[in-house]
Amino acid sequence: MSVENDTRAPWRERLRVIIFEADTPAGKAFDVGLLIAIVLSVSLVMIESVAPLRERHGFEIDVAEWAFTILFTIEYGLRLISVRRASRYAWSFFGVVDFLAIVPTYLSALVPGAESLLVIRGLRLLRIFRVFKLGRFLGEAGVLSRALMSSRHKITVFLGTVLILVTILGAAMYLIEGEENGFTSIPQSVYWAIVTMTTVGYGDLVPQTLAGKALASVVMVLGYSVIAVPTGIVTAEIVETAVGGRVSTRSCPECTSEGHEADARFCKDCGAPMA
Repeated sequence: MSVENDTRAPWRERLRVIIFEADTPAGKAFDVGLLIAIVLSVSLVMIESVAPLRERHGFEIDVAEWAFTILFTIEYGLRLISVRRASRYAWSFFGVVDFLAIVPTYLSALVPGAESLLVIRGLRLLRIFRVFKLGRFLGEAGVLSRALMSSRHKITVFLGTVLILVTILGAAMYLIEGEENGFTSIPQSVYWAIVTMTTVGYGDLVPQTLAGKALASVVMVLGYSVIAVPTGIVTAEIVETAVGGRVSTRSCPECTSEGHEADARFCKDCGAPMA
């Protein structure tokens, strides 16, 4: 570690704890204030889309939006300064979201209407899991993600089977009903099979013949089993992969990864020592 890093480490570490963690009063206050600012900023974008309000308070909305953008730009800069490896944070999920949250306002100066993309700031509300110490939910999210990854091959095979099934059922319905009853092509009939099997049922295509109604009944009943199969696959994987451990709001000083156990000594993602 260089001399510069040694002299900067104390204040950078304090800044990192405040910005990236919520275990301290200052950290929680920072994140709660940030969430309030995000909600207000997204609300401004929504209000601006209402023509009467935009015509009446357009100038005030623009000023407030630029104020929020400058605030978020400063916050983004502080995040880059506080971490040991700024590139790791910049290319992380929240790093990309934080960057995209400030770009539209600057683009709006060149491309009219780009400010509407500011609703992406709503994604930053995901930080609420960390702010209010919902560590249990972070842990459960980790179990769910591991279960989904473990069952991805089974789900892929299942989805392939479903695609083959709806193609066959759609072709059968096309032959039964024909163009005179609205089933003008096999792709159109496959669309009907997908909508029916998923129990959505838009009602824009309805079989008219007795045979068509009988096939539709089979597809509808089959739809319930289609929904139940992936649920059972994921549930089985959750039971198998579920692990204990109390998850805290600690973040890695190197890569800013979150969701570590309270007594973790090393980062679960990059292996760096936890501060």
